[in-house]
Amino acid sequence: MLNSEIEAAIEEKRKDKLPYDHYKNLIKDKDPLEMAEKSTCPYDPEKQLFTVTLMGEEYKVKYPEGDVLLKDETAFDDYKPMTMILRYLLNAQGVPPMGTTIAYRDISGGNHYFKSFEGRCLKRFAFTFNYDVEGLKRAMEKLGAEPKEHGDLSYRFEFINNMYLTVILWLGDDEFPPESQILFDSNITSGFDAEDLAVMGDIFIPALKRLAKAD
Repeated sequence: MLNSEIEAAIEEKRKDKLPYDHYKNLIKDKDPLEMAEKSTCPYDPEKQLFTVTLMGEEYKVKYPEGDVLLKDETAFDDYKPMTMILRYLLNAQGVPPMGTTIAYRDISGGNHYFKSFEGRCLKRFAFTFNYDVEGLKRAMEKLGAEPKEHGDLSYRFEFINNMYLTVILWLGDDEFPPESQILFDSNITSGFDAEDLAVMGDIFIPALKRLAKAD
């Protein structure tokens, strides 16, 4: 059993690396100053590095190689956030936050990918933090999130430079399971498509769980 689990983890890592390698190869064809302006991710021409902030953590992206590094410029291999960072640098259109929100189904392709979004984002968020409300509060405080008045708990926070999410949690009880909603600032489609957003829970929920831990 242990060997099969290890093999499955290795295969999943391999599959996650394929899109990362693909987008790495595209970075060199884009103007770094234009990417910096449209993404609001600062670019250092001398070091040839972008600084991208994802869930409150700084990452570095080498140009033109496309390597995504930790803040101290060391390598790591968590390919889902690494791919999301590259997707954003490549696709951002410089649209500022609008202060209005849209639901996942309002996004082109949202109906097609909704089942994935529901499982990986909505249900995962609800069942993770239904049992760790204080942890969620700690995480949001560390992110500098803005409390909202929806549901039992709700917050608006910056997912990546210039792109904001609003998460809403309705707590469950003995009769009803917990539920959640995730809304996006209306500028979200200027940086991501429905397929990107369907897997966003694989990135922001583990990040919130790390931030939820007491210091």
